[in-house]
Order: sequence, then structure tokens, then C-alpha cells
Amino acid sequence: MEDDVAIETTSGEFADVPEGLEPPDSSPKWPWIVASILILLGIAIAVAWPIEVPYYTLSPGPVYDTSDFVHVKDGVVSEDGELLFLTVSLLEANVFEYTAGLLNPKVEVRERERIRPIGVSQEQLKREGLAAMQQSKTDAIYVALTSLGYEVTLIGTGALVIDTVPDSGADGVLFPNDVIVEMDGKVVAFRDDIIKDLEDAEIGDLIDFLIKRPIEGEVDAFNTMYVEVVLGPHVDDPTKPMIGVLLDNNEPIIEFPVEVIIDSQNIGGPSAGMMFTLQIIDQLTEGELTNGERIAGTGTISRDASVGAIGGITQKVYGAIDAGAKAVLVPAKNYDDAVLAAKDDIVVVRIETIDDALAYLETL
Repeated sequence: MEDDVAIETTSGEFADVPEGLEPPDSSPKWPWIVASILILLGIAIAVAWPIEVPYYTLSPGPVYDTSDFVHVKDGVVSEDGELLFLTVSLLEANVFEYTAGLLNPKVEVRERERIRPIGVSQEQLKREGLAAMQQSKTDAIYVALTSLGYEVTLIGTGALVIDTVPDSGADGVLFPNDVIVEMDGKVVAFRDDIIKDLEDAEIGDLIDFLIKRPIEGEVDAFNTMYVEVVLGPHVDDPTKPMIGVLLDNNEPIIEFPVEVIIDSQNIGGPSAGMMFTLQIIDQLTEGELTNGERIAGTGTISRDASVGAIGGITQKVYGAIDAGAKAVLVPAKNYDDAVLAAKDDIVVVRIETIDDALAYLETL
């Protein structure tokens, strides 16, 4: 005989009901199904999130007012206009950030080796970026003050080797703390002297370096020697040559007649140089260079006052548009790409030297 289930009747008494005739459960099942799916999805995300892929994403970064970074003794900061410098957010991507980057037109996805070569740590990459920023700040002060007629002293003492890229021409030839003082017979005062001299070089060229190598265990003692490096293909652009070395400036000799402090915080790279230069000039001259307008810009600055190309121009133009800038000043070599990104949303101004930037600002 089958077991029965006792249920209470409306009169309060109990009656025996055969098993299988119980009233069906009327509670809906879908909330449990949705909850289960969400839990499984959460677990999948938690497991996959730390998984990195060999790519970086470049997206529009913060836009900064240069007056918050540049402090000139006895200088006057403009009250209305702004000179903005643009940045790119560089992120080593996981699977989700990589996928989102492919779907976002404002984001560029690049192979990791084009940003950080194999064997180069994130810390080494960061140090070189900060070194580039430091030189950019020094050159910005130099250009600003000399353009205003001040006498300044800026003497470079060579390019300091931070590290070398594994399997590159410099690997095993140059070493950390070597100081490069000549390249193919030309004096190397700063790290960017090497970068400029490579512009006309080709893959396979043999480069002669005169270096000072510290003597282990002795203070301020060096061996001076010549070494040779064969240029290999650049990790970022295989059609261009690369030494395979991360560089900083050896301590330069600096005497500036005006006290200028640029607090770049933890931002790396040289691309704020032009805008820092303009901010220094603005604080040391009467009136406002911007005539009350919000002007954004990007570009390196060299001691000859030329403005050099930068990376991430598309993302920086998007940043300028989002910041509501009237115009964006860009290096001549980046101009075509900047115009494509800008469309009709912002004025793009082609800049070759700091004088071009000043000439445009005078038209405002």
C-alpha cells in the first residue's frame, strides 16, 4: 500500500490524500534560474578577469591645466584662459578590456611588444617615461626663457644607460650606468641627441659609441672606451632601426636665471613639453596668450624650439574635444591623423616650432 500525505481540510480536520494529488507549487521558477545564471557569470568573470592578453589599450587620458603644474617665481597665472596638455591612458589589457577596446572607436589596441619589448619590465618602462618627462621639463624651461631673452646655462653630460633590451644590438655591449658621451664622433649631451641621430640610420648600421663605464668599488671613477652596436629592427616599427637601450640623462649642469618648478607628479613621457613652454611664457609676459580661450595641445619640445611628434594623437584629440577646447595644437608630423580624428568638432593647428604656436595664439 502506498504512503499517503495528510492535509488539513477547510473545517480544520485532516484527511488522507493519495500521494501525487498534492496541489502544485505555484511559486515562479525564473528568479532562481536568473540568479543561477548571474552567479555562474560572476564566477566566470572573477576567473577570467586577472588573465592578461599580450596587448595594451590606448584611450583618451585626463586633460590637465598646465598652470596647475608650472610654478614660475613672480610669474602671473592667467585668470580666464587655459593651456591644457593632453594625455593617453595606457593599460595592459585583460581579456575583457581587450574586447571592449576593439569595440570602442576611441580606443586603440596595440601588441604588447610595441609598447614594452620582451624582457623589459613595467618598472623599467616607467622609469624611461619619467626620464623623458624630466628632460622635457628642462628643455621647456630652457626654450621659454631663451625665447624671452634670458641668458641660461644648460650643459648636458651624456646619456645614462638604464638597461638594455634582451637580444638587441646593445645587449651584452652596453650595461646599466654606462654613460654615452659620443655617437659616431658626435657629442652626446642629452638622451635625445641619440634619438635625433638615429633618424637617418638604417637597420644593420654599425654605430660607434664612446662611453664612460663606472669602475666597480670606486667613487666617481670611470673607464673610457669605445664600443660598437649593430642596429636591429625597432619593436614598435620593424622598418626603423633600434639600438635596444633604455636611457636617462646623466646629471646636467643647469643655471636658470628664473626659478621655474614643473611638478609633473607621476606622469611620464615627453609630449607635454610644448604646452609647458607656453605656460612659462604666459606667466612671464603681460596679458594672456589665450585671450581667455581654452586651448589644448601636445608635442615634444627640443632645445632648438622645434616641436616633435608624439604617440596616441587620435586619443589626445578626442580628449581635447571632450574637454571643450577651442583648438588643439599638434606637431606637424601628427597633423593629418589629428585632422581625421577631429572631423569638424575642433580646430586643429599644425605646429613645427614654438613660434608657430605663439603666432596662432596671437590671432585669438
